[in-house]
Amino acid sequence: MPQNLLDCDLEGLTAWFTELGEKPFRAKQVFHWMHQAGVADFAQMTDIAKSLREKLQLHAVVQAPAISYAHTSSDGTRKWLFDVGVANGIETVFIPEEDRGTLCVSSQVGCALECTFCSTGRQGFNRNLSVAEIIGQLWVANNSLRGEVNRTSGELAERPVTNVVMMGMGEPLANFENVVTALRVMLDDHAYGLSRRRVTVSTSGIVPAMDRLAERCPVALAVSLHAPNDALRDQIVPINRKYPLRELMAACRRYLVHAPRDFITFEYVMLAGVNDQPEHARQLIELTRDVPCKFNLIPFNPFPDSGYEKPRHDTLRIFREILQDASYIVTTRKTRGDDIDAACGQLAGKVADKSGRVMKRLKQEAA
Repeated sequence: MPQNLLDCDLEGLTAWFTELGEKPFRAKQVFHWMHQAGVADFAQMTDIAKSLREKLQLHAVVQAPAISYAHTSSDGTRKWLFDVGVANGIETVFIPEEDRGTLCVSSQVGCALECTFCSTGRQGFNRNLSVAEIIGQLWVANNSLRGEVNRTSGELAERPVTNVVMMGMGEPLANFENVVTALRVMLDDHAYGLSRRRVTVSTSGIVPAMDRLAERCPVALAVSLHAPNDALRDQIVPINRKYPLRELMAACRRYLVHAPRDFITFEYVMLAGVNDQPEHARQLIELTRDVPCKFNLIPFNPFPDSGYEKPRHDTLRIFREILQDASYIVTTRKTRGDDIDAACGQLAGKVADKSGRVMKRLKQEAA
C-alpha cells in the first residue's frame, strides 16, 4: 500500500526517504512542494529528478480527506465536511478576519468526553484521525482559499490560514501522538511555518497529556473550563471527575513554564441559568487567582434537543464586568457561521458511533 506522505513530519519523511535509498535533502524538497506549494502530483515537482518522481508515483501518495461538501456563511465563514470513510465525516471551519484567517481543525471522529452542551459529543465516538486526516484539513483549506480576495482588505490571500486552533470535533489530547506530529508540520518552516503563538490546542483537561504536550510540543493552550467548581463541572464536563479542578489548575501552572504565551486561555461557554450567575464569576476569580490567564466567554450556540439556552445580554455583561473589575482580560467570542452550523459547539459531522453512548442516551430519553 502506498505511503501517504501527509502522514509524516519532516523527520519521519526523511527517515522514509532514507529507507527508499534517497538522500535526506530530497525529503525537504518534497515536503516544501506538498505543504507550501500545495502540490499532490509528483510529476509537477519539477526540481526533483525524473527517476525519483517515478519512484514516488509507485510507492507514495499525497492524499487529504475528500470533501463531501463546502458551505460559505453570509459572514464569510467557510465549513467543509470531509469524508473519512465508513459513514464518517469530520467538519472544519475557516473564520476570516481583517488581520488573520483562523482554521478550526478536528482531531477525532466524534468525541468520547460527553460534555453535555456540545453537539459533537452527542454524536458519540468512532476513532482518532490520522496525521494525514488532521494536517489534510489545513492542506485543503489553504489550497481552496489561496488566491481568493480577502472580503475585508480586498487583497489576494497568498497564505489564507494564519492561525490554527485545535478546537474542532474531538479532544486533541486524546489523540496525542497524531496531533503532536501534525503540530510539528504546522510549525515547520519548510511547511506552514506557523508560530507557536498562532497554534492553539484546546483541551477539556486531560492532565497527564497536558504535561506531555508541554515537554514535546508546547503551543498556545486553551482549556475548556465552563464551570467554576467541581460539583457543577462534574455534571457538564465529565472528565472533571477524573481530573478535578485542583489538579487542572496545577497542570496549567506547570504548562506555563514551557508555553509560548505567558497566559492560559480559559474557554467558558455561557449556559443560561446554569453557569452564568454573578456568584459563578466570583468563584472563577478565586479558582484562577494563581494562574495567569484570560477568559473567552462563549454564548451558547443552540442545537436541537440540547436542553440549554443562550444567556441574556445583560447577564453576559454583568458576568464579564465582574471578571474585568478583578483585572482579568475578557473577550466575548463573536458568533460566526451559525447560519451553516459552524459556530462553536455546533460541529457534528457524521459519526458511526462505536461507543454505544448514542443508543444508551436514546433509551434513557425514551424511558
